[in-house]
Amino acid sequence: MNVVIIVAAGKGARMGVDKLWLEVDGIPILGHTWRALDTIAEIDRIIIVARDERHQAIDQLAGEIQVSKPYELVLGGAERQDSVWNGLEACPESCEIVAIHDAARPCVHPDMVRDCLKEAYRYGAVVVGRKITDTIKRADDSQSIESTVDREGLWAAQTPQVLRLNLIRKAVERVRLAKKVFTDDTAACEYAGIPVKIVPSDYPNPKVTYPDDLPYVSWLLANQSRGV
Repeated sequence: MNVVIIVAAGKGARMGVDKLWLEVDGIPILGHTWRALDTIAEIDRIIIVARDERHQAIDQLAGEIQVSKPYELVLGGAERQDSVWNGLEACPESCEIVAIHDAARPCVHPDMVRDCLKEAYRYGAVVVGRKITDTIKRADDSQSIESTVDREGLWAAQTPQVLRLNLIRKAVERVRLAKKVFTDDTAACEYAGIPVKIVPSDYPNPKVTYPDDLPYVSWLLANQSRGV
């Protein structure tokens, strides 16, 4: 069984509003993300980790976007890794592979998820990534440049991050016991000594972070079916 955990428990601190409920083309960001994942035949079940006060609205959203796969709502935690842990604990015993995805990435492409699932069965732990092509600068607290970073071998990690359930449980449990805090699931794997493979993505997969991200996301969603 393959399960997707949609992490939707954040508070949108950078935007000052709950960005997952901002509408793009009449549908909340979360709705676009959920609907994209719901269309993937290889996914059997969806778990959404969210704050308690959003559960009723999520149930209502399920009807509005007409999801077909069984889903379960789980309470979010204080940190992202706590929310992920709650999602992992809700996975059924028959689950072998779990894909962890940020709700704020609504342009997730089904083919990208399928590629990750295939690689996760082979390697155990994979993450979607794109090579860094911009020039990277390191700056101090006053935003004065200190140095230029060699971008050779640098990748921007995205989601989904797709892993065998037993591996990610081991990794997150070890991080929690050590009282470490990571914002990335595969960083927990690295800490636990679990190898992670990057799956290069050919599809735009932006994370909604600032208000001016919304027009770009709207354009991508409108053109995705035409191979953008």
